[in-house]
This record gives sequence, structure tokens and C-alpha cells, in this order.
Amino acid sequence: NPFYQTTRISYSLQKSNKVLLKVYTLIGEEIYTLINEFQEAGTYSTIFDARHHPGGIYFYKLQLGDRFVEAKKMILVR
Repeated sequence: NPFYQTTRISYSLQKSNKVLLKVYTLIGEEIYTLINEFQEAGTYSTIFDARHHPGGIYFYKLQLGDRFVEAKKMILVR
């Protein structure tokens, strides 16, 4: 999923929960907390704006409550 400048991260909640969505560099340095709030069940999306970051590989981690849900790779193309 290469992207240029910005990308949309979408996810769905089957039930209400605390949502934590963070972005990390390839070496595991946290660079953004995109979401850190309680959300009702439903479908959501947010934008990761990487205009001020160098091209390369980034990861996002989506966590619901105390449970880890998923981590995915993103490739920023310059």
C-alpha cells in the first residue's frame, strides 16, 4: 500500500471500546498517536499525514482495550 503524503487508516468496532492507534518508524520509534479515546461500535477512519517525514517504511498499531488487534506496514513514497 504505497502512499504519497497522506493515507487513510480505516477500521471497524463490533462493540464500544477504548481505541489506541499509533504510528511507528521502521526501528520502532513512536512518532504519532492518531487516536486515544473511547469509541462506540461502528466504522471509523483517520488520516496519517506524513508530509514532514522522510520516505520509508512505517507501521501502525491498532489496540482495542487491553487487547492487541493488529499492526500493519505502510510505505511512504517520496
